[in-house]
Amino acid sequence: MTETITSTTAGLRCFGDGDPLYEAYHDTEWGLPVHGDAELFERIALEGFQSGLSWITVLRKRPAFREVFAAFDPEAVAAFGEADVERLLGDARIIRNRMKIEATIGNARALVALHDEGRTLDELFWSFAPAARSENRPAAWADVPATSPESLALSKALKKAGFRFVGPTTMYAAMQACGVVDDHLATCPSVRR
Repeated sequence: MTETITSTTAGLRCFGDGDPLYEAYHDTEWGLPVHGDAELFERIALEGFQSGLSWITVLRKRPAFREVFAAFDPEAVAAFGEADVERLLGDARIIRNRMKIEATIGNARALVALHDEGRTLDELFWSFAPAARSENRPAAWADVPATSPESLALSKALKKAGFRFVGPTTMYAAMQACGVVDDHLATCPSVRR
């Protein structure tokens, strides 16, 4: 369980200080293990929407994303058609990028196809977890990589399975967010030991 951040430790987070929504995300979600296909589908979709933008932008829009993408139920999203794409493009509460919207729908279809093959996104995603980190944590964000051999391999595996907007940088961010890698900085009060 992540330690609750108190006022005496504020200012030491890896990120998020000063914005209550961002602080709560850092303290209670980021870097904690995420399992389940719908949950991972949501994280991958949101990381794709974040591409080129700041995460706080996506975080603020997450409730609307959950609403318009049927709580990221893969079966429901896989059934979306062109009318749904147009509906989503007209919804100012989300990031209205046709390529990202179509990729999310396509990724839901790829996930359904994985299920049809008897596979799960959870097993695929977590199969690329790296070996446990040494005690040498990064001291600053400049020390945190943007990609890893594992994120590159995950990206290739997802693309082979039909997923889009899953490049190695985006997948490394998803791996961080979902607890596959633990990149909390050395000074962060959320460091899991």
